[in-house]
Amino acid sequence: MFHGSMTALVTPFTDNGDIAWDDLKKLVEHQIAGGTDVLVPCGTTGESATLSHAEHDEVVEAVIKFAAKRAKVVAGAGSNSTAEALRLTKHAKDAGADGVLHVAPYYNKPTQEGLYRHFMEVASVGIPVIVYNIPGRTSINITAETMARIAKDAPMIVGLKEATGSLAQASETLIAVNATGKKGFTMLSGDDALTLPMIAIGAVGVISVISNLLPGMVKKLVSTALAGDYTAARDIHNRYFNCMAGMFLETNPAPIKEAMYMQGLISSAALRLPLVRVKPDTAEKIRALLKIAG
Repeated sequence: MFHGSMTALVTPFTDNGDIAWDDLKKLVEHQIAGGTDVLVPCGTTGESATLSHAEHDEVVEAVIKFAAKRAKVVAGAGSNSTAEALRLTKHAKDAGADGVLHVAPYYNKPTQEGLYRHFMEVASVGIPVIVYNIPGRTSINITAETMARIAKDAPMIVGLKEATGSLAQASETLIAVNATGKKGFTMLSGDDALTLPMIAIGAVGVISVISNLLPGMVKKLVSTALAGDYTAARDIHNRYFNCMAGMFLETNPAPIKEAMYMQGLISSAALRLPLVRVKPDTAEKIRALLKIAG
């Protein structure tokens, strides 16, 4: 259901911390012009953790409106509270999103049984769900066994954004899910630097950070790899690898916002506390990486 080049959209702010709605509209147009298949607002890169509930809803609604069916929209709806996750999911469904992205509940550190029950509740809303496994931020790993159980028991669980950084776990999870007989399950890379090797083992796309800046490049990389032309895909990967890695020199999304600001894609590189703009020396490293990448 969801595949190809998918962008984890930043939420642009003004220097005083308000949402920059005109910039957001321009970003959606930039993505569509670059061939992005799916827009993913209000995820980690969209600074969902510091958006109010009202702002979260408004950003999702705005992206759906701006996209106007020219690209699918998968709204971030994750929370460490199952009740809050259900509210965000219901709102996304009512707003007309094509699906929702749900990070594993963070901070609480639920057991695997707790994870299973959480995702069963979320899946009951009746909108396609992509599970997001990123233990580096959540302190809990969704095991291959648990992911297979969730996928098997919930028809609306349609995919996984895999961001453990482990190709071994990604393979183990795909094998476990496929063994359940689940049809149409989508594995997506959650790390730009691993998009190519993830596709090689069975992923069908990426939810990308760097595509905020270079949607056309990510689209070409994914399309070329999915077509089986790994020589051409490797050339793209190698040319932009350092630039991809550079977007994580400091905490995401500070580096990507700095790069977008340098390129004139957003009017300000502002973030909301406790996140801050990158240090001056990091900014210079980013500028150099962009120059090398052309």
